[in-house]
This record gives sequence, C-alpha cells and structure tokens, in this order.
Amino acid sequence: MATTLFSPAKLGNITLQNHIVMAPMTRSRALGNVPGPLEAEYYAQRATAGLIVTEGTSPSANGLGYARIPGLFTPEQVAGWKLVTDAVHAKGGHVFVQLMHTGRISHPLNMAADAEIVAPSAIAAAGDMWTDQQQMQPQPTPRELTTAEVKEVVQEYINSAKLAVEAGFDGVEIHAANGYLIDQFLNPKSNQRTDEYGGSAENRARFALEIAQGMVAAIGAERVGIRVSPYGAFNDVAPTFADIDAQYLYLAAELQKLNLVYLHIVNHESMGAPAVPAGIIASLREKFTNTFILSGGYDVDRAEADLQSGRADLIAFGRAFISNPDLVARLEQGAELAPADPSTFYAPGPEGFHQGYTDYPALAPAEAQA
Repeated sequence: MATTLFSPAKLGNITLQNHIVMAPMTRSRALGNVPGPLEAEYYAQRATAGLIVTEGTSPSANGLGYARIPGLFTPEQVAGWKLVTDAVHAKGGHVFVQLMHTGRISHPLNMAADAEIVAPSAIAAAGDMWTDQQQMQPQPTPRELTTAEVKEVVQEYINSAKLAVEAGFDGVEIHAANGYLIDQFLNPKSNQRTDEYGGSAENRARFALEIAQGMVAAIGAERVGIRVSPYGAFNDVAPTFADIDAQYLYLAAELQKLNLVYLHIVNHESMGAPAVPAGIIASLREKFTNTFILSGGYDVDRAEADLQSGRADLIAFGRAFISNPDLVARLEQGAELAPADPSTFYAPGPEGFHQGYTDYPALAPAEAQA
C-alpha cells in the first residue's frame, strides 16, 4: 500500500498535497503564443497533483520554435498565465512554469517575422518540424550566438522568471533537457564553440549555471528548479559522450551551491532512449541534496519504492495526466486509467482545441467508490 506517495510533501517554503508532480508536456494550444481560459481549465482540472509543471514556455520570441506554444515575455502572456495560476491556486494546487527556449529545434514559419533561429553552434538538427502553414519541414541551420548574445539570452531567462512571479507562479523550472537550447549547450554534438561557453564540461555548463544564478538572485532559490536529461536522445543530441558523467555531476554540485529548490532528472528509457544508469542517479543524488525529482514510466509501486528508499523526494508522471485529469485519485484508488488519443496531443480534434485536452472525464462518483 502506497503511503508516502499520497502524503503531503515539502518543496522549499511550500507544502504540496502529495509527492506527485505533473511533468511538463507540450500541448500546443496557445494561439498567438498566449495562454488563455482553455489552458486555465486544463491545468485546474489537474490541480490535485502536488506540483504542476507547465508545458515549455519560451522566454523570448526566438525560443518559440514549435507551433502554438506559449511564451512569457509580453504583458499579454503574463495576463494569460495569471488566468492559469489563479485557477490552479483556487483548487488548492501549486504550479511552476517551465521556461524552454527551443534553440535550433525550430522553423521560421512557427516564429514571428523578426525572430530568428539561434543556437550554440551553426549545426542543424536532423529531422523535420511541424508547421501549420506547410506541415512537416526540415529544420534549418541556426545562427551561432556570439558570446555577447549568449549573455543577452541569459538575461531573457532572468526577465521571464521575474514575469513568472508577476503572473502568480509558485516558481520556475529551467528546462535544460531534451535537446533544447540549454541542453544544446551541454551537449558536445550541438556545442562546438571555442569561447567560454564551449569545450570543457565546465564551459558547456556555464550557460545553464549563469541562468540559474541570475534567477536565484532575481526571484529566490526557493522558486527555482531545473530539469535535465542525461543520456537523453531527443532532438539530435548525443545520448552519450566522453565526459557525460563528469558533466552532470559537476552541474549537480554547482546547482546545489546555488541552493536550487529541486533537480528533476528525466529518464526516457520507457520511450526508447538509453537508460540513465542507476549509479549516476545515485551520484547525482549525493551531489544535489535538496528536493530530487525522478520521472520516466513510473507506476505506483515503483514510485513508492523510490520514495521510501530515499532515491527520490518527488515522482513525476507525464502522459497519464493527459487523459486522466484526476490521475492522483485514480492512482490512489487503484482505478483503471483512461487511454489517451495521441492524435490530439499537439493538435485539435475535429470539433476544436478542447478535444483531447479538457474533455477527458474524471471518474464518476460510483466508479470512484468501486
């Protein structure tokens, strides 16, 4: 019987309803890159999670690489996100915004006319990108950021973190995983720079650490977490490289010095990526002693075991939250989980954007009791 998973948990200065995190998941419903009432309804439906981490949200126009993803750098976006945070808080939930700059994972048709695709190095990512205008298109070669421009992007993240507080978020998750801009700096396949942001593991980590340090100074360490994906293979980064373990152990130790509220480790083994070795997870846990979040194909039994053993402090669940707005109740009661419709993960159904988004039902009272 799971006891820890469904009991209250501390995260910095806040008390969560349980040890369950709703993982960040892109849903592509932010028309004009501005969230609104539909997003507020979606997240409020899932507010029984101990912590919600929103979909990836760009700190600048250059980071809006996917169709219909939200940003957090304009007054309109702040107002839209305020609808979301108010709705989640009204249900007793807590919510962090995930700040994600897509970097080279992008296409001009998904961006404003005055935006451009930038990255650590001028190396195109393999694969195609969906555009609403011309469907799948090859991802172009990005422009390499100058050293001065890298520092400007750091400031964009910090400014977006300040706006997150203004919008009512409980905190910010820095997205340093899954082949997006920060991960592009961490990974030598996409980062072939020769300045202070390239070469050694320490230099490749500098961009992430300067963002984290700036956010801590701006909004407080108790409001800043980070997500990383060692051994991740998404978006054409190398899943392994010569100093990969040293890279992430150094990063974890430096993040602990900054006293970030959490470190969130992604293990995409269940989705076909190489497994993050158990020894590396244990070593990261030793380096980072604040809240430690694990995610990747969890069920209740494995989640409870990792919590009770101290391997993790919180457990993140992803895709199950898409079709089960009341996932926490279903897991606690051992109820059957509703299947999701992959065709509406990133696109509307025939009747509109609410399909496959806010129209998944919660358990009826009779089902819940059964």
